[in-house]
Amino acid sequence: MKHLIIEEITNLAETVSGKDDFLMETVKRINYHFPQYIWAGFYFLEKGRLHLGPYVGKFTPHTVIDLNQGICGAAVSRKETIIVDDVNADPRYLACSLETKSEIVIPIRVNGKIIGELDIDSDKLAAFSADDKELLEQIVEIIGRRLAKEN
Repeated sequence: MKHLIIEEITNLAETVSGKDDFLMETVKRINYHFPQYIWAGFYFLEKGRLHLGPYVGKFTPHTVIDLNQGICGAAVSRKETIIVDDVNADPRYLACSLETKSEIVIPIRVNGKIIGELDIDSDKLAAFSADDKELLEQIVEIIGRRLAKEN
């Protein structure tokens, strides 16, 4: 399955016109392949804050996040992927849904500069393994290369 989703996202990057359409199709593919992910979406840096982009899942009240808030802010500030096995045990977590038990946030780089992130929630504790991290980081690399063409 790992190679299949990489192929699908690569194909989307090459064929879907429009940034938002590409991003929405990407999170739909992630959601399809990983039913244990209950929310998958993007945040993008604008004027020093993270702004919600395309996503699939339940409504989130967090449409703008400061860089000193939440797991999302921490991932961009630390410039690295963050996995939280139990969001209720992490004081940085910004509660969005009572169903969310674990989270992974992967920064998106364009030409070496962080421009946003992919944020994924699961309703399972410790849902994100080292393999998930590696796969999602590969997906984010594809996204970054595609977004570099948009600028």
